[in-house]
Amino acid sequence: MRAAIITSSDSGYAGEREDRSGPLIRGILEAHGYEVVHSILLPDERKLLAEEMARIADEGIVELVLTTGGTGFSPRDCMPEATTDIAERMVPGIPEAMRAYSMTITPRAMLSRAAACIRKSTLIINLPGSPKAVRESLEYILPALEHGLEILTGRASDCGRK
Repeated sequence: MRAAIITSSDSGYAGEREDRSGPLIRGILEAHGYEVVHSILLPDERKLLAEEMARIADEGIVELVLTTGGTGFSPRDCMPEATTDIAERMVPGIPEAMRAYSMTITPRAMLSRAAACIRKSTLIINLPGSPKAVRESLEYILPALEHGLEILTGRASDCGRK
């Protein structure tokens, strides 16, 4: 499966802060057999983020888009809104599962506003911004994603057998 990574960070985009979560996501995905074909760091701009996610899905560049950052309470955090702006179908179970698992680690997990959706044949998932939370969340959901992506892309059709 092919994947893309979008990091949302004003300070990272301005060169004031190193993006550690995007490269971490790449490493985890590649270790699990995904081919990361696109990675970009953008400012916390809702329209820009939505346009990039839509372009990736509409052009069929990847089957999976993972975003990092922009899911908190800061006035500039807008990744869930950008995601829902371009959604064709919402996938609430993935962020619910990440929050539920993360709540076993920290009660602050309830503050995540992450979303997930499908556009065309692409699954888009918002991950947290911190490298620690990215690792915990991504490693928790990855085992189930393979089957979901196979169904989404038509590579598997029988949900009852797995």
